Amino acid sequence: MLIAIHQPNYLPWLGYFDKIARADRFIFLDRVQFAKGGYTNRVQIARDGAARWLTQPVRHHFGQPIANVAFADPAWPAKHLDAMRSAYAGAPAFAEVWPVLKDFYAAIPASGLAAANAYLVTALARKLGFSTQFIAESALDVGGTRADDRLIALVRACAPDAAYLSGAGGHKYQDPAKFDAAGVDIVYADFTHPVHDQGGDGFVPGLSIVDALFHLGWSTTGRLFADNPAASG
Repeated sequence: MLIAIHQPNYLPWLGYFDKIARADRFIFLDRVQFAKGGYTNRVQIARDGAARWLTQPVRHHFGQPIANVAFADPAWPAKHLDAMRSAYAGAPAFAEVWPVLKDFYAAIPASGLAAANAYLVTALARKLGFSTQFIAESALDVGGTRADDRLIALVRACAPDAAYLSGAGGHKYQDPAKFDAAGVDIVYADFTHPVHDQGGDGFVPGLSIVDALFHLGWSTTGRLFADNPAASG
């Protein structure tokens, strides 16, 4: 069994969904501190051939966990839909994707950032055909552990014999010796960003998954994840 763990980011990029597609269980890391300027409440889309930010307006204070972060403007979903419609109305799969995305946005929980983003990620993953089980960190009792100890505790809380699915960048900050001592194997994702036609002269990588969806549609986007096997640690 593979367990992946990540903050509940907003409409994340393809690499985030690639981890979901590989994992048996995906834990939304909602008890960690909200980081201003990260990807938890913002993401980029393509507009006029360049990357543009979509940012969820939030109210927060230093040290506040993501699960407790509230929205500063309840009208943000409508504004973001307007921005996406303006950016992608001419994209090949707009007519296919737009009605479903509108329905998702109409059902976004207003209770806060973590709930809203976890809902969107889960809804998109289900529409793409992923069978991954989603769990909120706040639903697991792992105490006040931090860093690698937190990841190990979360994996073991899900399944004692499971392995941890890490992003390729995990080599830079994780201590494999800690995982080894705890009996938790690390498997590193080996994601290669696919290139697709964005309607312009070049390709802008790392954008929200909606960029691929509007250009490729649901089924073709779902197939992007089929040929990216994880590499064992």
